[in-house]
Amino acid sequence: MIQKKILSPFQKFLKIESFSGILLLTATMIALVWANSPFGDSYQSLWQYKIGFTTQSFELNKPIILWINDGLMAIFFFLIGLEIKREFLIGELNSVKKISFPLFGALGGMSVPVLLFLVLNQNPETLKGWGIPMATDIAFSLAILNLLGNRIPLSLKIFLT
Repeated sequence: MIQKKILSPFQKFLKIESFSGILLLTATMIALVWANSPFGDSYQSLWQYKIGFTTQSFELNKPIILWINDGLMAIFFFLIGLEIKREFLIGELNSVKKISFPLFGALGGMSVPVLLFLVLNQNPETLKGWGIPMATDIAFSLAILNLLGNRIPLSLKIFLT
């Protein structure tokens, strides 16, 4: 009974291609509201909360933000790299002619956000963050494309990755 009424619709929702996009954009909106609210200190505290594991001879306890930035993001970009490799070998990017447009798009997609960041941000302390606008656009771009599901051509998704 519970399986049919509650779990089945939830499982169907998880299988929808747009689920990851919905999840990422929802989490982003919640984080923005929370961090900029009077409860912003609790938001910062959450990211500094340490989690990990301990054995008899080894202990690894790090803040949540480190697990995400150094762990999950590494996995994310590894998977993107595998997807690009597959496209080079057997997919849409298997010839020099097919590679040229996405290559110039990728170079522009990296350099334009960095240039805008450098032009708009003249504080020497924060100029060190130039890599953030260069690297974060792919996750949000793919999330938005996933929201649109199969209505977006595969070639556009490949172009963005």
